[in-house]
Amino acid sequence: MDNNKDKEMNHSKMDHSKMDHSKMESPKSNDHSKMDHSKMDHSKMGHSDHGGSVPMGMAGHDHHKMMIADFRKRFWVTLALTIPILFLSPMIQEFFGYSFLLPGNPYVLFALSTIVYFYGGWPFLKGFVSEIKKGAPGMMTLISMAISVAYFYSSATVFGLKGVDFFWELATLIAIMLIGHWIEMKSVLGASKALQLLVSMMPAEAHRVKGDTIEDIKLENLLKNDIILVKPGEKVPADGIITEGSSYLNESMLTGESKPVKKEAKDKVIGGSVNGNSTLKVKVEHTGKDSYLNKVITMVEEAQKTKSKMQNLSDRAAKWLTYIALAIGFGTLAVWLILGFPFVYALERMVTVMVIACPHALGLAIPLVVAISTAVSAQNGLLIRNRTAFEESRKISALLFDKTGTLTKGDFGVTRIESVNESYTPQEILRFSSSLEQSSEHPIAVGIIKKVKEDKITIPNNEKFNAITGKGVEAKVEGKQIKVVSPGYLRDEKITIPKDAYSDAAETVVFVMIDGELAGYIALADEIRPESAEAIKIFKKNNIKVLMATGDNEQTAKAVSEKLGLDGYYAEVLPHQKVEIVKELQDKGEFVAMTGDGVNDAPALAQANVGIAVGSGSDIAAETADIILVNSNPQDIANLILFGKATYNKMIQNLIWATGYNVIAIPLAAGVLYSSGFVLGPAVGAVFMSLSTIIVAINAQLLKRKIGKK
Repeated sequence: MDNNKDKEMNHSKMDHSKMDHSKMESPKSNDHSKMDHSKMDHSKMGHSDHGGSVPMGMAGHDHHKMMIADFRKRFWVTLALTIPILFLSPMIQEFFGYSFLLPGNPYVLFALSTIVYFYGGWPFLKGFVSEIKKGAPGMMTLISMAISVAYFYSSATVFGLKGVDFFWELATLIAIMLIGHWIEMKSVLGASKALQLLVSMMPAEAHRVKGDTIEDIKLENLLKNDIILVKPGEKVPADGIITEGSSYLNESMLTGESKPVKKEAKDKVIGGSVNGNSTLKVKVEHTGKDSYLNKVITMVEEAQKTKSKMQNLSDRAAKWLTYIALAIGFGTLAVWLILGFPFVYALERMVTVMVIACPHALGLAIPLVVAISTAVSAQNGLLIRNRTAFEESRKISALLFDKTGTLTKGDFGVTRIESVNESYTPQEILRFSSSLEQSSEHPIAVGIIKKVKEDKITIPNNEKFNAITGKGVEAKVEGKQIKVVSPGYLRDEKITIPKDAYSDAAETVVFVMIDGELAGYIALADEIRPESAEAIKIFKKNNIKVLMATGDNEQTAKAVSEKLGLDGYYAEVLPHQKVEIVKELQDKGEFVAMTGDGVNDAPALAQANVGIAVGSGSDIAAETADIILVNSNPQDIANLILFGKATYNKMIQNLIWATGYNVIAIPLAAGVLYSSGFVLGPAVGAVFMSLSTIIVAINAQLLKRKIGKK
């Protein structure tokens, strides 16, 4: 264990004596998550920025936004035309007891309804053709059937066929279905943003070294074996090998490693990682499609395409309603003709059946629940981006957590400060050590300085600063000789290491000596979130397996796993391995939820049945996931599962209400009680339909109270 501490504490690699402290800043661990989108022109950014082709997802994202805008426009135009159609319809006038007929009233209704049918109904007619080509009739087929029957039958009545028109029914059905699909599409917008954000992680330009000159070139012009300059704080433009310089690189959003990683000559660097505070020269190894980041993009793309094939509940209901409506509709026509009734009467019965078989409420049953759940869940710390997550979360049987930033805070910070000398308090030990560490970029130094700032301690000046080769640093502070050293230094000097110094294998410990005597020690680690342990107890109580996959080392992963009582863990895991772990669990029959916060988690988040991103992490992880934990609290996942169950129940209830009235209305419209003198007319059928829509809307609103109590 001590050897590991020695490696982590190797201050000699920092070479403090050669550093220009005045120009140094601590590396920012959250550079990726900030990404400064305000300065990026995404509209001009393609995958070609780093030598590859434009991902399908990016083009799909723009297409999706255009479709939402198209549905919105069609809805408002249709609504504007629906109002006069309702006002001028004889059936509506009869129902409300007023009379207002224009000269040529039927032709006015026909003209307005023709625009509504072809303009407002176009997406459904187009979707109907697509569904029929695939041999999978669904919602589009049901809507198209109802509006086409209503339009052509009503048009026929204008030009001579005996019967009543259904123009008002046609218009209201199209308007409600348009707003339903508009709400629905808005709720799922964003899946392809993940690919756009991944691309944006790469800088637009690179500094290429040509002899004694440096030229700025576009990333797509970068070639293998080019030498590039990476300045402090900049993103690395491409995968490569360092040829000159040393620095700490922040790879946390790419690899999951919580600490900035020391890199020097001959070490590999990953495109998209953030350089610390020293200039590097890098020989380019991979560009474009061969780069690490591009491979991550490909994995996200593939996983998202696989997931997008899932069929939703309303489509399944619509498919069966289509079959039922067609069967009963034509059956009704045949029966009435066989019974000797006129064709016109039999046709009216058939049309009534087929029109009311497509309930307005079905268009709102799912989207309304999703919209309300999305809004209310956000108030409870959950941003739900994918409607299928509502249905899926109740099935979760295995939870795969990323460690850094999810189960832990994601910051390499001070966990303990202990004094072993009564002459010095823990605060004094921290204060003296901060004087030596204030100019260093080493993760240990960054953690100590962060703690000093939190405690509002004034950092004293130092004199005669010196690096102790391989063991630490020393300097004069307020007349005292201060040393911040590794356990190896204590062993070399035959100083006994306090037995309580190592309480946790995940911690790194440095020792503080004052005037040649051991004064105390400071322990640092990526802290476990206080909520994690309680959350894991809840999951286990609900028979959900809890596993962890992390880019961190075996020792750290094991310590966190044992401390939290996990069912298992995977250490030193790369992005493609996280995807494999998810697939392996799925192959065993588990319904997997993946929780993470880094770019390295994005492919696994997309592959999992339910992808959950913590909000404090990278934008890429958030855009790939189905659900985002706004407060980064693992306990919110327990709320998610309860939300999922409540939402699913509301969906089922709404589908029952939306289609249930058909059980009564369709047989009555077909004329089963004709012998008793009752046949359901179009007007009464409309009342049933409106009632069903109202019930669905009220039931969806009740979800607010239910979720609010969770």
